Amino acid sequence: MSNTKTLLSLAALAAGFVLPATAQAQSQSFPPLELEVTPSRLGAGVTGAATTIITEEDIQRSPALTLPDILQRQTGIQVQNLYGSVAGARDTVDMRGFGATGTANTLILVNGRRLNDVDLAGVDFSAIPKDSIRRIEITRGNAGSVLYGDGAVGGVINIITRPATGRTAYGVETAIGSHGYGEASVKASDSAGPVSLNAYGNAINSEGYRVNNELRQKSAVAEGRYRTSWGETYLTLSGDDQFVGLPGVRRRTNAMNQLDTDREGASTPLDYAKKQGFNATLGGTGMLRENVELTIDGGLRHKAQQAAIIDPTDPTSNAYVDTRLKTLSLTPRANVKHSLMGLGARAILGVDVYDSDYDSDRSVNPGDRPNHIYALGQQTYGLYAQETVSLRPSTDLSLGLRIDHQTFEASDVVNATAPGGGSQTKGVPFDDSDTQYSAHLGAEHRLNPNLRLFGRFGRSVRLPTVDERVGATAFGVPPNFRLDTQTSWDVEAGVGTKLGPVALEARAFRMEMEDEIAFNPVNFTNINLDDTRRTGVELEGNWPVLPSLRLRGGVTYIDAEFRAGTNKGNEVPLVSTWTGLAGVSWDIRPRTLVFDVDLRYVGERRFDNDQRNRQQHIPASGIVDLKIGGQVDDIARGARWSLGVQNALDRDYFTYGVASSTTLGTFSAYPLPGRTVMARVGVDF
Repeated sequence: MSNTKTLLSLAALAAGFVLPATAQAQSQSFPPLELEVTPSRLGAGVTGAATTIITEEDIQRSPALTLPDILQRQTGIQVQNLYGSVAGARDTVDMRGFGATGTANTLILVNGRRLNDVDLAGVDFSAIPKDSIRRIEITRGNAGSVLYGDGAVGGVINIITRPATGRTAYGVETAIGSHGYGEASVKASDSAGPVSLNAYGNAINSEGYRVNNELRQKSAVAEGRYRTSWGETYLTLSGDDQFVGLPGVRRRTNAMNQLDTDREGASTPLDYAKKQGFNATLGGTGMLRENVELTIDGGLRHKAQQAAIIDPTDPTSNAYVDTRLKTLSLTPRANVKHSLMGLGARAILGVDVYDSDYDSDRSVNPGDRPNHIYALGQQTYGLYAQETVSLRPSTDLSLGLRIDHQTFEASDVVNATAPGGGSQTKGVPFDDSDTQYSAHLGAEHRLNPNLRLFGRFGRSVRLPTVDERVGATAFGVPPNFRLDTQTSWDVEAGVGTKLGPVALEARAFRMEMEDEIAFNPVNFTNINLDDTRRTGVELEGNWPVLPSLRLRGGVTYIDAEFRAGTNKGNEVPLVSTWTGLAGVSWDIRPRTLVFDVDLRYVGERRFDNDQRNRQQHIPASGIVDLKIGGQVDDIARGARWSLGVQNALDRDYFTYGVASSTTLGTFSAYPLPGRTVMARVGVDF
């Protein structure tokens, strides 16, 4: 069956799953266009897009131990764990089937500001204190590209933190768990007149599941707000410091099976990575007049990273990287409620300016003189506007356009007299610019109070990261830093209904990519791929069976394939065709004793490095997670406790592996923990 027929068949199945329920639908209705504005730019969401809100209660009750773990319980999201899943450190989140490049195609925001940097390091979710999170907004597909720009190809995840509200409160929490895990968290908020402050901090120490899998991390975030009759100003500061051991892979060949005989061992017992980060955001928001809200904010992000590859048997193969990345940003925007030919409308207009400097010293060992010094600079200037109009009380239409202009320059210095410098080749100086556009057209129509249809069409872009540009040529060939910008056309349609307390939603999508950026394992270079395609369907539902018992579930189908070139028709590696979740939440005694259980299913997928689809698949996995907990209101302002068990059935599994390009049946993988227990106790004052 062709991809188009498959999509149409699944869309018909989706409609059959949802539409019959409307015959008996009653009570709750879908809201019309709302004109409230928020600093996240989303307002009530992007019209025509599939949007999910994970509430604070959802986060607190979830059996998930980490932010990536919380996210992978949402339809259409897959997570790859490379470091034993310790606190979610350096996990990568993939929306809508990008596999190894998921982190560069999923845009992560905090309060509407980008966390994705111009390098390939991705977002470190473990550095965001969970207690600081108020909710998480998930916008699927490239619907957020006009509002947020580059990288929002698979979707946007916006983490909204608690604002400083002026309420005086303090709290502490501690956790202990398997593999020597220990965590301590503190939070505080207070106010004085128009000034309000809050702060969160945590420290984590863990031995990790594997040898050389230790995590030591400290992070903190603080926010201050000054309120006046016209609006408010705010300052947010955050910082983190992290050390993580890099245990490497476990290999399986015809003669050796480390995945079964030595899952906890390390192939790289001395490798490690360090990171130190600091972020500051200063801004203000106020009403210029009754229907015009203006927000002006700017930020500084500074990240230093060090990584060492140490081979005790061959010191000449050691490598050490010391990288500094600084990004300055300015993002003014206006939200305008207005009338368009007598129709209610909301417009958002803004400018995004980002200026990033990347400096990376490469040497053999820490303390050696660098043999390679890369200096790269990237500036991006974006101008965008998005209009949402309520054509009728039951129909909304949204149209948006964004223009981005990027300039990029790179230089390379080689020191042949430094250790290892004699074998290095100097890169060719590079200076280039590019102008791209993103577009969005979306609509939503409410057929009746309990049935809505929505759809959208759009274009998005993904700029090459600086790391991808550095690695755009093979070893021994002078780097030329040349890669084309990735573009994507995306279409999506969905239907949602409510049948009494039951909420159901189904959506189908298709994405056509050109110049997709990926790693070529044959030549060890980053390249622009032949054209690729993603086709899929997502189904999800929520059913409060009783006031104290709620069922939830979802299933996702994704067909990610190459549509041109030598691999035409082959599956894109690391993308599971089928994923699913089933969960139960039971209030045994409301608030004081609650129980949650989740079953996560991730279907088989191709190994990384298997674009030719010659190797076996990464096996499917079904994981059961449990959590019981509650609150004790007569201790201080309230105490809370929980006991969670992840992978309760003690399954052996892994989510990431690399196949041999030459030998069938040979691959390397990053095994994940078996049964893991975590206990938490906290109290508020």
